[in-house]
Amino acid sequence: MDASLLWLLVGIGLMIAEVATGTFYLLFLGVAALVGAVIAYFGFAVGMQSLGASAVAVVGVLWAQYHNRTRQGPPMPSIDLNQPVIWEGWIDRNAAVGRVKYRGASWDAHVHATEGAEVGEVFYIVSVEGSTLHISKHKTAAGGDLT
Repeated sequence: MDASLLWLLVGIGLMIAEVATGTFYLLFLGVAALVGAVIAYFGFAVGMQSLGASAVAVVGVLWAQYHNRTRQGPPMPSIDLNQPVIWEGWIDRNAAVGRVKYRGASWDAHVHATEGAEVGEVFYIVSVEGSTLHISKHKTAAGGDLT
């Protein structure tokens, strides 16, 4: 099989795969393979074909990474922020870790203000770290965080 045909098939295959992912990375790799096909068509050696395809691939992937970073806005605040939870009790008072009732289930919670935590008392979520809620007696400002 001719090298230019092989590069062409790989490039088209990568572009078709890009349709399923939508990340632009496979698109640039497909374009790079098409550049390799053009270089092979004009009779250059395999090393030159690889070098040309690699250069286009690297530039394309770096551009896609830069573009993805620059168009991302600030992260959305958690939907749990400032939601009320009900204090159930201490797990480890020295570490300020207890259990709270939230959405019908018991959750581990790190308490920011430990004085006077009574069973049934209402606290508010100030942040979420994994499956641990960080809670305080006071709501945070919109988008704020006490951690």
